[in-house]
Amino acid sequence: FLQVKGAIDEDVAEADIISTVEFNYTGDLLATGDKGGRVVIFQREQETKSRPLSRGEYNVYSTFQSHEPEFDYLKSLEIEEKINKIRWLPQQNAAHFLLSTNDKTIKLWKISERDKRAEGYNLKDEDGRLREPFRVTELRVPTLKPMDLMVEASPRRTFANAHTYHINSSSVNSDYATYLSADDLRINLWHLEVTNRSFNIVDIKPANMEELTEVITAAEFHPHHCNVFVYSSSKGTIRLCDMRSSALCDQHSKFFEEPEDPSSRSFFSEIISSISDVKFSHSGRYMMTRDYLSVKVWDLNMENRPVETYQVHEYLRSKLCSLYENDCIFDKFECCWNGSDSTIMTGSYNNFFRTFERETHRDITLEASRESSKPRAILKPRKVCTSGKRKKDEISVDSLDFNKKILHTAWHPTENIIAVAATNNLYLFQEKVN
Repeated sequence: FLQVKGAIDEDVAEADIISTVEFNYTGDLLATGDKGGRVVIFQREQETKSRPLSRGEYNVYSTFQSHEPEFDYLKSLEIEEKINKIRWLPQQNAAHFLLSTNDKTIKLWKISERDKRAEGYNLKDEDGRLREPFRVTELRVPTLKPMDLMVEASPRRTFANAHTYHINSSSVNSDYATYLSADDLRINLWHLEVTNRSFNIVDIKPANMEELTEVITAAEFHPHHCNVFVYSSSKGTIRLCDMRSSALCDQHSKFFEEPEDPSSRSFFSEIISSISDVKFSHSGRYMMTRDYLSVKVWDLNMENRPVETYQVHEYLRSKLCSLYENDCIFDKFECCWNGSDSTIMTGSYNNFFRTFERETHRDITLEASRESSKPRAILKPRKVCTSGKRKKDEISVDSLDFNKKILHTAWHPTENIIAVAATNNLYLFQEKVN
């Protein structure tokens, strides 16, 4: 265990609930977005001689209000300010750029540092007031003076008015010039420099809305091929599209679907097969999808079934009825790869999160809680028991807290540092270094 960020209050304000977590390309910055429309960026401390162990700790670098609540007067709808996704752009200069999106609008933010200021203007006094022209008797050259470090966040572009439905994902292309944004029925392609138009590349809206059978749940660009992207649907299928084949990618190039086992079919089958997240591996050969009960890893060359399937919380299969009644069955869990694609991670209930090692098929359940969160404490694996007899360390299924859930997780791109969002707290864990 490394650190925990956030207030300890029992009463959680709705606006403080974390809604997205994302490391940048180097892993030195970690951004979180919340339901109040704020973005908080943490920066990794560099090791110093006086504090050799401080490397790896993340401290607040910048906080800014990214989105405000709005009102759509034409549809009489409130547009909430909740940040749905944050995507970093690769760093090109001293500043950092990120895309943050709420339900309707995507914004490009620039985060830059200032540690110098200009002094000695000719037409302005030291306090900033304009001087009378007849008082300017000599020509001064303004000089730069050092000042306390200031981190400024400024909105550079606003990409609006392109989505009729709620945006659920955004993904930066590997050409770093374009990105996609997806809502329930359409996917749009944007250029980062052009805000007033986007190209619709997928549109699954039927002519008659009563014939609507599925919606888009997530979309992502391939990490290396700028023409390839995938999108997943609420029916549990994934479509891979190639933008070279046509401008409107309604005809997919590949269609990934696992045939359903008729024996396990139930009233909830359609709901729990809906895919909540899809992520390409860093290598670009595999992709991972998360549905309600499991994580699947697909080889892009094999469409008829996944190469690996991991059960996240199979013990909930008998509880689907009560999960349906309290709406938990519609929770959208995310998943992520580690830097070498050897391990995957996803969240569960009771503030549990699970990691699966792909080679050894070892899996472990860990808990993000204040009780176990002393700095540098080692996490104990947790077990959930389903039968009547409960061992000492096990937790019974009936005592799981379904209000405490880990939907958003992120893994450092090169090291074994993970960020886990549990309601309004951000937990950071680091692999123990012997």
